[in-house]
Amino acid sequence: MSRHRVARLADLPAGQPTLVETDGTRVVLARVNDDVFACSDECAHQGGPLSEGRLAGTRLTCPWHGWMYDVKSGTCLMPARGGPLTSYPVTIEAGEVWVEVP
Repeated sequence: MSRHRVARLADLPAGQPTLVETDGTRVVLARVNDDVFACSDECAHQGGPLSEGRLAGTRLTCPWHGWMYDVKSGTCLMPARGGPLTSYPVTIEAGEVWVEVP
Protein backbone atom coordinates (compact mmCIF):
# COMPACT_ATOMS: atom_id res chain seq x y z
CA MET A 1 0.00 0.00 0.00
CA SER A 2 1.15 3.49 -0.72
CA ARG A 3 -0.10 6.61 1.02
CA HIS A 4 -1.21 9.67 -0.99
CA ARG A 5 -2.43 13.14 -0.09
CA VAL A 6 -5.73 13.49 -1.95
CA ALA A 7 -7.49 16.58 -0.58
CA ARG A 8 -7.76 19.20 2.11
CA LEU A 9 -10.46 18.50 4.67
CA ALA A 10 -11.77 22.05 4.26
CA ASP A 11 -12.33 21.41 0.52
CA LEU A 12 -14.51 18.32 1.06
CA PRO A 13 -18.18 19.21 1.50
CA ALA A 14 -19.89 17.11 4.16
CA GLY A 15 -22.64 14.92 2.73
CA GLN A 16 -21.38 15.03 -0.86
CA PRO A 17 -19.31 12.23 -2.42
CA THR A 18 -16.09 13.46 -4.02
CA LEU A 19 -14.07 11.68 -6.70
CA VAL A 20 -10.28 11.66 -6.50
CA GLU A 21 -7.81 9.66 -8.53
CA THR A 22 -4.55 8.54 -7.03
CA ASP A 23 -1.97 6.16 -8.45
CA GLY A 24 -4.46 5.24 -11.21
CA THR A 25 -7.17 4.28 -8.69
CA ARG A 26 -10.57 6.04 -8.72
CA VAL A 27 -11.59 6.64 -5.12
CA VAL A 28 -14.78 8.18 -3.76
CA LEU A 29 -14.30 10.22 -0.58
CA ALA A 30 -17.25 10.59 1.76
CA ARG A 31 -17.07 13.22 4.46
CA VAL A 32 -19.40 12.57 7.38
CA ASN A 33 -19.02 15.41 9.90
CA ASP A 34 -15.23 15.56 10.42
CA ASP A 35 -14.60 11.94 9.42
CA VAL A 36 -13.62 10.95 5.90
CA PHE A 37 -14.08 7.49 4.41
CA ALA A 38 -12.66 6.20 1.12
CA CYS A 39 -13.99 3.42 -1.12
CA SER A 40 -13.74 2.27 -4.69
CA ASP A 41 -15.69 4.57 -7.01
CA GLU A 42 -17.10 1.54 -8.85
CA CYS A 43 -20.37 -0.05 -7.73
CA ALA A 44 -20.03 -3.82 -7.23
CA HIS A 45 -23.24 -4.36 -9.23
CA GLN A 46 -22.50 -2.96 -12.69
CA GLY A 47 -19.69 -0.48 -12.18
CA GLY A 48 -21.77 2.66 -11.62
CA PRO A 49 -19.83 5.79 -10.56
CA LEU A 50 -20.49 6.05 -6.82
CA SER A 51 -19.01 9.56 -6.76
CA GLU A 52 -22.15 10.62 -8.67
CA GLY A 53 -24.41 8.95 -6.11
CA ARG A 54 -26.18 10.26 -3.02
CA LEU A 55 -24.66 10.25 0.45
CA ALA A 56 -26.99 10.18 3.47
CA GLY A 57 -25.07 9.81 6.71
CA THR A 58 -22.71 6.90 6.06
CA ARG A 59 -24.90 5.39 3.31
CA LEU A 60 -23.85 5.90 -0.28
CA THR A 61 -26.35 5.05 -3.02
CA CYS A 62 -25.30 4.18 -6.57
CA PRO A 63 -26.94 6.50 -9.13
CA TRP A 64 -27.52 3.70 -11.66
CA HIS A 65 -29.58 1.06 -9.82
CA GLY A 66 -29.85 2.22 -6.21
CA TRP A 67 -27.48 -0.24 -4.57
CA MET A 68 -26.55 1.14 -1.15
CA TYR A 69 -23.22 0.84 0.71
CA ASP A 70 -21.90 1.72 4.14
CA VAL A 71 -18.87 3.94 3.47
CA LYS A 72 -17.32 3.03 6.83
CA SER A 73 -16.88 -0.62 5.90
CA GLY A 74 -17.75 -0.95 2.20
CA THR A 75 -20.55 -3.39 3.10
CA CYS A 76 -23.45 -3.57 0.68
CA LEU A 77 -26.60 -2.71 2.62
CA MET A 78 -29.09 -3.15 -0.19
CA PRO A 79 -29.63 -5.61 -1.72
CA ALA A 80 -28.50 -8.05 0.94
CA ARG A 81 -26.88 -10.29 -1.69
CA GLY A 82 -24.63 -7.47 -2.94
CA GLY A 83 -20.87 -7.68 -2.74
CA PRO A 84 -18.76 -5.20 -0.78
CA LEU A 85 -16.74 -2.26 -2.04
CA THR A 86 -13.02 -2.01 -1.55
CA SER A 87 -12.37 0.37 1.35
CA TYR A 88 -9.14 2.30 1.80
CA PRO A 89 -7.56 3.52 5.05
CA VAL A 90 -7.81 7.30 5.57
CA THR A 91 -5.83 9.56 7.86
CA ILE A 92 -6.24 13.27 8.42
CA GLU A 93 -3.16 15.22 9.44
CA ALA A 94 -3.04 18.99 9.80
CA GLY A 95 -6.16 19.36 7.67
CA GLU A 96 -4.81 17.17 4.85
CA VAL A 97 -6.58 13.95 3.82
CA TRP A 98 -4.37 10.95 3.06
CA VAL A 99 -5.53 7.65 1.51
CA GLU A 100 -3.66 4.34 1.30
CA VAL A 101 -4.16 2.48 -1.99
CA PRO A 102 -2.54 -0.73 -3.28
